[in-house]
Amino acid sequence: MRGHSMKKTIFLLIGTSLLLFFITIWLTIGESPRYRPANATSRTGLQKPEVKLITMIQNNYTAANTLFCRDVQDRFLSVSLRKRLYLSSCCNAVNNFIVSQNNTLLGSNITYEVETRKNILIAEDIYRMFPKTQPFAGIPFKRCAVVGNGGMLTNSSCGEEIDQSDFVFRCNLPPIWGNVTADVGNKTNLVTVNPSIIALKYGKLNEMKTAFLKNLSSYGYSFLLLPAFSYSSNTAISFEVHRVLKKYQAKQRAIFFHPNYLRSLAQFWRGRGVRAYRLSTGFMITSAAIELCEDVKLYGFWPFSKNLDGKPISHHYYDNQLPKPGFHAMPKEFYQVLQLHYKGVLKLQVGECEKR
Repeated sequence: MRGHSMKKTIFLLIGTSLLLFFITIWLTIGESPRYRPANATSRTGLQKPEVKLITMIQNNYTAANTLFCRDVQDRFLSVSLRKRLYLSSCCNAVNNFIVSQNNTLLGSNITYEVETRKNILIAEDIYRMFPKTQPFAGIPFKRCAVVGNGGMLTNSSCGEEIDQSDFVFRCNLPPIWGNVTADVGNKTNLVTVNPSIIALKYGKLNEMKTAFLKNLSSYGYSFLLLPAFSYSSNTAISFEVHRVLKKYQAKQRAIFFHPNYLRSLAQFWRGRGVRAYRLSTGFMITSAAIELCEDVKLYGFWPFSKNLDGKPISHHYYDNQLPKPGFHAMPKEFYQVLQLHYKGVLKLQVGECEKR
């Protein structure tokens, strides 16, 4: 019996190694067409490496979650712990994820994350916007869900499972009401806000404050996380969000990414092959969740235009707006996510959730 179990373990390890090897080839030869120029995509809409990769994921993902794999995952627990400790020693999300009064002094200067030649003086009016300490009570959280916006979530029936998490992260004010709730849930503890959304959808809050506050009501008592100090152009809009929430006594609370944390995080992943103009918001939040939570599960992370059954899916579960080519290294980020999944650092949900 022991020999039979050992054969299964060896088979899994070989399969996982082949999968990661193939992804490496995929990253070298051809990334997902969503992140390639239009003239580089075949008539089928997929590159051959992508088709083969989806097939291999389909064949290996189920095996990685069967009972006999628990022994293998147990062996990776030390790897998971080392990864958390390494991220902590590098980036220290517990203390540095959010700008607070205990990690940013009154009268000091904050250097912008991307525009490193620019800085901003932390005068008293700005300093008062910051929480006294990191605002998350209960760290480390037991079970966390990081919900991406991928079209893979459509018809996933993952809403109930997501809502049962202790802490739920979401990205860029996605819709969580109406028919999508069954697939994406509606519990939200933290949601990121791209300032471009405030500018384009809500007119920089000059005349659309009511619509903004009405839409926010779906997020309950959540934190709105903004990159106020990534670019100087983000600062005024981010501060206006903070001001409006406070003035109208909204349930939500605006907080800001710490640029030092984001720079350290970018350096950490750059050393592991994720070289891009900037990390995606989803990958930033995933990295923070690894430090802030004991168990992390990802939903809606999928960089392909077809699902595991080969059926076309939209880029987001709510629209098919494609990302700017070359801005993020999404396939390389997904490669890292797969590695973290197989090492037991987090769990990646790529199909339908089990109904309870």
